[in-house]
Amino acid sequence: MDLQEHRPVNKQSKVEGRESKAEPSRSRPATLDSRHPVEVAAGLIFRRGKLLITQRHASAHLGGLWEFPGGKREAGETFERCLTRELREELGVEASVGKVLESVDHEYPEKTVHLKFFLCRLSGGEPKPLGCPALKWVSQVELKEYNFPAADERLLEKLRKAPELWTTG
Repeated sequence: MDLQEHRPVNKQSKVEGRESKAEPSRSRPATLDSRHPVEVAAGLIFRRGKLLITQRHASAHLGGLWEFPGGKREAGETFERCLTRELREELGVEASVGKVLESVDHEYPEKTVHLKFFLCRLSGGEPKPLGCPALKWVSQVELKEYNFPAADERLLEKLRKAPELWTTG
């Protein structure tokens, strides 16, 4: 079920994501300290052979790129609780958070991120783009048509090589 219009990437101009380094954000906060990574929890939600992806706001760091739903961990919050909260806020869904599929540390010019990608199952609600401009259910083949942040590359490679993951959910 496609909830948002699909806009494939221009294969000639993949300047962000996989083919080349993403450009630094123009609105770099003066207080950002690259020695303290931003901790992020993201969910991998599969359903009927498709994976849920969301689009970043144009005004955000790496704006317009696609990502896996989730967000920044707050002080005193576990990664699992963070993801549960973010899925509720961003998509209006309840989900059970499973095991970590991938953990990544990535340095961008303006910040370092520590990401944990969890396998999740929807347990209530239908995803709606409440905290993102768009969402899309994509197949394993379609995944390559979308630009993602460079930090997601190792996970994307794993997803390309693991057809068994796509049969869950």
